[in-house]
Amino acid sequence: MNVETPLTGPAMDDILRGAIRDGFAWSVSTQHPDGYWVGKLQTNACMEAEWVLALHFLGLHDHPHREGLKTSILRGQREDGSWCIYHGAPAGDINATVESYAALRCMGMAADDPAMAKAREWIFARGGLRNVRVFTRYWLALIGEWPWDKTPNIPPEVIRFPLWFPFSIYNFASWARATLMPIAVLSARRPARPLGKGRTLDELFPGGRAAFDYSLPKKIRPFTWEQFFMGTDAILHGAQTRKLIPGREAAIARVLEWIIRHQDADGAWGGIQPPWIYSLLALHIEGYPMGHPVMAKGLAALHDPRWCYETDGAVNIQASVSPVWDTVLTLLAMEDCEALDEHAPAADKAIGWLLDNEVRYYGDWSQKVKGVAPGGWAFEYANQFYPDVDDTAVALIVLAKHRRDPKWQARGIDAVIGRAVNWMLAMQCRGGGWAAFDRDNDAAILTRIPFSDFGEALDPPSVDVTAHVLEALGVLGYDRHHPAVERGVAFLRKEQEKDGSWWGRWGVNYVYGTSAALPALKAVGEDMRADYVTRAADWVIAHQNADGGWGETCGSYMDRSLAGKGDSTASQTAWALMSLLAVGRPGDRAVVETGLGYLTARQNEGTWDEAEYTGTGFPGYGLGRHIDLGQGVEESLGQSIELSRGFMINYNLYRHYFPLMAMGRARKYLARLGNES
Repeated sequence: MNVETPLTGPAMDDILRGAIRDGFAWSVSTQHPDGYWVGKLQTNACMEAEWVLALHFLGLHDHPHREGLKTSILRGQREDGSWCIYHGAPAGDINATVESYAALRCMGMAADDPAMAKAREWIFARGGLRNVRVFTRYWLALIGEWPWDKTPNIPPEVIRFPLWFPFSIYNFASWARATLMPIAVLSARRPARPLGKGRTLDELFPGGRAAFDYSLPKKIRPFTWEQFFMGTDAILHGAQTRKLIPGREAAIARVLEWIIRHQDADGAWGGIQPPWIYSLLALHIEGYPMGHPVMAKGLAALHDPRWCYETDGAVNIQASVSPVWDTVLTLLAMEDCEALDEHAPAADKAIGWLLDNEVRYYGDWSQKVKGVAPGGWAFEYANQFYPDVDDTAVALIVLAKHRRDPKWQARGIDAVIGRAVNWMLAMQCRGGGWAAFDRDNDAAILTRIPFSDFGEALDPPSVDVTAHVLEALGVLGYDRHHPAVERGVAFLRKEQEKDGSWWGRWGVNYVYGTSAALPALKAVGEDMRADYVTRAADWVIAHQNADGGWGETCGSYMDRSLAGKGDSTASQTAWALMSLLAVGRPGDRAVVETGLGYLTARQNEGTWDEAEYTGTGFPGYGLGRHIDLGQGVEESLGQSIELSRGFMINYNLYRHYFPLMAMGRARKYLARLGNES
């Protein structure tokens, strides 16, 4: 393979030390006064489009964000007229394009405006509105452009289903559950706020609305669970229209109580955009005035700079926020680079903030997990209901180093770690792995209901979360002989691909999964000369790009031939390097050094540029786990490598702390090789 000529020896170490110094100078300069770090979380135009439509629905036509949201949407339009799910996607997305089109028409853009004409032409070329997802249909119904009785019915009576029943709300993934509840109210009430004269979407129904087929695309097979649930949906719609559902008002009241009880301290819901926006709409149609404390708090979050940011007149409202995740990973980078003492004030402030944000509330996870006290951390600022295993695991890796420090012992760090470990162990799934938010959340039948066509309805165990847990346990002194560790390692081995890599659930993709698995195996004492380990390292080496870096496109979630392939990025190069450094083979030195050369040559004023999306929200499989990408899967899912059912993320700090981690670990690796030679 032709790669850039690597730097070796003292020259490389000098360059690494300088890059690390500049990197942490940048980190310290961007730390929030409260002690945390957080980067922008970029997703797709649906976020801004849906807020435009929501402000219209709420009657907030003079909201100060409206013009900025419009600007943001227009800037995201592709040359072909569409909007896409991730940077560099080979094709646009029908859902993002229709929602953006509707938002711009809502804002008063004429149908014959060139931007609208291009978008409309693209929509028609992709089959038109017939091919939009369920959630886009809900939005069209909310603005009077789609009949409510042609959208999937979510009866509020689901709130009454017991935990043992397959369709209990607690068998849905946390994000789906929190979204399902307000949509149940909207589905029951069927409200519509028409766009008004001159702004309707008549032009998207070229044959007329009366002739339009509003039904969901039908499956080819003669009998499927999907068809059964669609039939059930029709019955529910008929019963609702005829007001034949007893106890409906009581069920809605229970759902509203659930929604209000689940509001986050910062005003959002579930720490993510969908339940936040739908909850505001549901409460509004139930008569909650804008000045009501719950509504006021939810609307105020729109102005919170932690959720909203402006760039040259364009307003973006983030799908979620990642302060805990960004903070623990920045601290881990400091540890890897042995920079904690040099930057002690910044590190101490961050650790203090982390301890202050321990979750001590019995959230939704406690429906299935009994007999354990709350502990751990959430991803966001104020999400008490949904701490997650991934953030908790990495926080434990970071805090383990400080548990003997008297100043942190005085702050109760041992008790914090103990609660987090106990909670994390209790969250282990029956198959040996760990999921993000719930235990044993894998009832596949839930993915067959029409509501579940958006991304992932389930939260089963994943390789990357499991690996982070194992790494944390290893750092805390657990080894392969502990039953939980033994089961976790068995899960990792079972999930390994034939080529040696691992699929990534929460990061793109096989490069991410492999980079999580190998350090975890090392941390719990696995033999890093084992055949399955060396096969993984060989896979990483085989996918190095000619420029010395590594990259992988989001399209690999639908095309296995794209695994480990894509333009080099700083974050994915760092992940690949950390994979090889965990294995630690002397013979990989040249590969490591060329990777380091890629990173150091592209550092810019202390950090790195990265337009690519390397974070994963939803691959779009529905099941939330790895699936067979064989023949027919695209037709079955209704998506290809454009990921129309997916949700991809650009975490703007991934490009920063992961390269620092890799460089810090590489210095130790190179020093060891130098001492051995």
